[in-house]
Amino acid sequence: MPLCYKIPLEPITHFLTGAVLARAGFNRRTALATATMTLAAEAPDLDVLWGFKGPVYGFAHHRGFTHSFLGLILVSTVVTGFMYLVWLVRGRRTSIPGLPPRWGLLFLFAYIAGLSHLLLDFTNNYGVRPFWPFWEKWYSWDIVFIFEPALYIILIAGLLLPALFSRDEPLPRGRKFAVAALICVALLYAFRDHEHRHAVQALRQQQFESGAPVRVSAYPYYWSLYQWYAVAETASSFATTDIDSRTGQLNRSELEYFSKPPETPVTLAAKRSYLGRVYLSWAQYPLVTESESGEDSIVRFRDLRYDYPRLRGRITLSCSVELDKGLHIVRERFGRKEQVPPID
Repeated sequence: MPLCYKIPLEPITHFLTGAVLARAGFNRRTALATATMTLAAEAPDLDVLWGFKGPVYGFAHHRGFTHSFLGLILVSTVVTGFMYLVWLVRGRRTSIPGLPPRWGLLFLFAYIAGLSHLLLDFTNNYGVRPFWPFWEKWYSWDIVFIFEPALYIILIAGLLLPALFSRDEPLPRGRKFAVAALICVALLYAFRDHEHRHAVQALRQQQFESGAPVRVSAYPYYWSLYQWYAVAETASSFATTDIDSRTGQLNRSELEYFSKPPETPVTLAAKRSYLGRVYLSWAQYPLVTESESGEDSIVRFRDLRYDYPRLRGRITLSCSVELDKGLHIVRERFGRKEQVPPID
């Protein structure tokens, strides 16, 4: 799945996770649990609305407040309130007679479903800021690609199999299959984490043309359990390629080096800009380069963790700041989209 200039909205896994969580037993405690948890599991991505103010605003606030432990309180309140309105519109009726909605529990369950969203986003290599706004550090597990087919298969099976094998059970049904699906997800994460640790350990032991690595990372592919995209930083450069977690061998044919460019007044001014500060606070392996466009200078920001060999040459989560001779910001772009007007 190619990455564009920003992370695509991929809500299906979140919706499925919320539904499976609800069927694991939460829906036996209160009516409307499944609908509430399904919506709440996706609701943190309401932060995409910041994109209407421009691509830089959208990037700056993506996985921000709504993806934090504090922000989930507001998100859960909104989802629970929405379900209350739905319940009123439906004439205070539910699908399971004798099981009324318990609004305090529904708020709690919505928060739990929101936590599942944070966990899923934490597992990929974009990361989350769960302690925002008190602590804006990004955290990422780097074990699952943003689009993971195995999760689809496991979660969909957990929801559909009860219709085939549990038709005679009283409502609500499907608890055993939902629990089994969640266990399978946990086992998938454990296996991915095991292979990720092998890849990172093997990468630490490599020697590169510019010397021994001072920092290394391995990032997942969605179609392979054993192949990882590797990034290593040495004192003077970055190296990127693929690595096999089973053998610890690098793909030398894909190995590429990026020298660390020197700092200049132009790059320093770009880094102090709003876009530069936001990007560098998120990027793990930033490569900042300078070029000229007429009388202006353009500073481009890339994060090498998204420079997968098969994506090289594409605009993958990169941005640029254009400055005039006086080091004033003329133009800002995130990917191909321009922020109008630019943010100082």
